[in-house]
Amino acid sequence: MEEIGNLIQGFGTVLQPFNIGVMIIGILLGVIIGVLPGLGGANGVAILLPLTFSMSPTSAIIMLSCLYWGALFGGAITSVLFNIPGEPWSVATTFDGHPMAQQGKAGEALTAAFTSSFVGALFAVIIITLVAPLVARFALQFGAAEKFGVYFLAFCSFVGLSKEPPMKTVVSMMVGFALAAVGLDHMTGQLRLTFGFTELLAGFDFLIAVIGLFGIGEILLTMEEGLEFKGKRANINPRVVLQTWMELPRYWATSLRSCIIGCWMGITPAGATPASFMSYGIAKRMSPRGKNFGKGEIEGVVAPETAAHAAGTSALLPMLSLGVPGSPTAAVLLGGLLIWGLQPGPLLFVEQKEFVWGLIASMYLGNVVGLIIVPTCVPVMAAILRIPFPVIAPIILVLCAIGAYTVHNNPFDVVMMMVFGVLGYVLKKCDYPLAPLVLALVLGDKAEEAFRQALLGSQGSLTVFWSNGLVGTIMALGLIALFWPIIQNGVAWLRPRPAL
Repeated sequence: MEEIGNLIQGFGTVLQPFNIGVMIIGILLGVIIGVLPGLGGANGVAILLPLTFSMSPTSAIIMLSCLYWGALFGGAITSVLFNIPGEPWSVATTFDGHPMAQQGKAGEALTAAFTSSFVGALFAVIIITLVAPLVARFALQFGAAEKFGVYFLAFCSFVGLSKEPPMKTVVSMMVGFALAAVGLDHMTGQLRLTFGFTELLAGFDFLIAVIGLFGIGEILLTMEEGLEFKGKRANINPRVVLQTWMELPRYWATSLRSCIIGCWMGITPAGATPASFMSYGIAKRMSPRGKNFGKGEIEGVVAPETAAHAAGTSALLPMLSLGVPGSPTAAVLLGGLLIWGLQPGPLLFVEQKEFVWGLIASMYLGNVVGLIIVPTCVPVMAAILRIPFPVIAPIILVLCAIGAYTVHNNPFDVVMMMVFGVLGYVLKKCDYPLAPLVLALVLGDKAEEAFRQALLGSQGSLTVFWSNGLVGTIMALGLIALFWPIIQNGVAWLRPRPAL
């Protein structure tokens, strides 16, 4: 009851006219940031952080958190319309969102993405409100071995639960691991696979790789198929949002499962990107329409968007309760709290009740306002598909180049974007899945670092990954996911056959 009373006080703070205006501005700016490839929520929050120094800490965090929600909503727009992920966690959304747009269902795909984002974020906020102390104590148990176990589970899930050929999935993932190993070894300080190029000291940036693999690769494939001066029809009418909302309750089980996966990944913290990939892979395996995934299945949009936004929102919990950011954006927000003279941790809930519960209340209202504002723009967004591709392709190329350049303000990144574009084109032509490569690229170095740290702590003994019930359970689930097809075949073989 005390938490409910504090939450009501938080709503009283957020509902002040100035804070509502700040909330709306933050969401609109966030949508723009989410649409621009290469910028991202963390960069957007960092860029606008100085603008909030003249505000009260409560108003400032409301604006920045709503900017974050807007970026979460906006990341799906370019993923669906142009197959260019605006955010890393939007990669899995392209698998079915873009095929839906090509079939004239852009409005349905965008509405499903926005609504799933709202559901995932709302579920995570409820978790934060109700079980913050319990979850904070649980997060303290995660060391290097447990973190590696989560990454291991994500990799194994993609190999064992995917319906792609296992060998092609493994090969694609190995390419991703090799790319993730390029650059400076954070454990020893040695250079790896740089071949004398000083530009590769920091390795390959994930956003540059994604922009090239998906954006440029898609343009190259379209050019090969031939350019026709006609736009795709979006078939948008004012009722498309309501029609999609009526259809979405059919996928309640997928949404609930994705919410749980997302909150788990956000709190542990593994992040929104592996959450979206894992949720997509499990949905593909468990759905009766799994064979249609990748061809324009709306459930393939619901699963990753729900999980990604649940993870992105729940990542704020360890930041507030422990002072440990669960995502890059949470890390930027943590810096803002320190600048405002607030020390994240358990005492924050005692010493700064108004601030904490104002932030939590803004999460509820920010998502509701975002769900109202963003879908009203669905017809305009989907109508972009009516523009002939030969007209829009150069604009996409320019946006991709700008996005790649602004990551580090380095022309070399634009060159690497084109290289990754050619790589994406070749892999698509050879029917190799891009998702395992992207997953390994973004998580490979983190998994390696957690693995080596765990081995250093155990003096090289692999038993550290089975040293307690938590890490042992995670590793066991990973092995079950990896060998799931074999387990299924074994169970089917042992099942008694009906007598003839």
